[in-house]
Amino acid sequence: MKTKIEVLFTPADFGALAKRDLANSMCVVFDILRATSTMLTALANGAAAVVPAEDIPEALELHKRNPGALLAGERNGVRIRANLTGSIDFDLGNSPREFTSERVAGRTIVMTTTNGTRALRAASSAKRVIVGGLLNLSAIARDVQSHHHDELIVVCSGTLEQASIEDALAAGALCDLLWHQYLPREIADSAQIARELYLAHRGDLFAAMRLSRNGRRLLGMPELRDDVQFCLQRDTIQRVALLGTDGVVRFAGS
Repeated sequence: MKTKIEVLFTPADFGALAKRDLANSMCVVFDILRATSTMLTALANGAAAVVPAEDIPEALELHKRNPGALLAGERNGVRIRANLTGSIDFDLGNSPREFTSERVAGRTIVMTTTNGTRALRAASSAKRVIVGGLLNLSAIARDVQSHHHDELIVVCSGTLEQASIEDALAAGALCDLLWHQYLPREIADSAQIARELYLAHRGDLFAAMRLSRNGRRLLGMPELRDDVQFCLQRDTIQRVALLGTDGVVRFAGS
């Protein structure tokens, strides 16, 4: 029998995912620290849409096509400046706390991410592609339960080319919410691994971030350390964000 729920932990899985027949599959993509959490926050604070770009040149090209859009992104935790673009400073970095309603309401945002954009593009042929976060985890679970699918693939964006603890924990938290929807024979070992990791750490996810490469990096930056706790908030957003066939992220129904 075909597996119904599985987790992909690393970017090494993206190439194979992009080649799969996903016409009857749902994908949930997590990049907890911080891209997908930031996208969700921007939309919750009134942004019209988020356009993911894989690198700075692509972001600048997309901005040319959408001159009224805000440019967002970071390299090494710091907002992208003219020394990297050759021309302009970006309007925003990648801290979700920057994306206030005063800054983003009504605006389209072109956001350069690395792993997050790659993961979204690898999943883009799926029947439904959900931009995932702990911030709206229960809404994601409800959405999965209410839309027919042959399989659910939970995609962890990871860090560089490696797995990341934060994304695996989020994947495990989602698997836990959905666990009784699937028969044991429909659950891949990868989903079991993610769920067990989450169950082991659910009492203190913040402590688990000290084990995470991304978590340690952000916690070591005074101006960004609060992002970690922000991204670990649970169910502060009650809507689901989807990647459209046009490559743009919007709230469902928008």
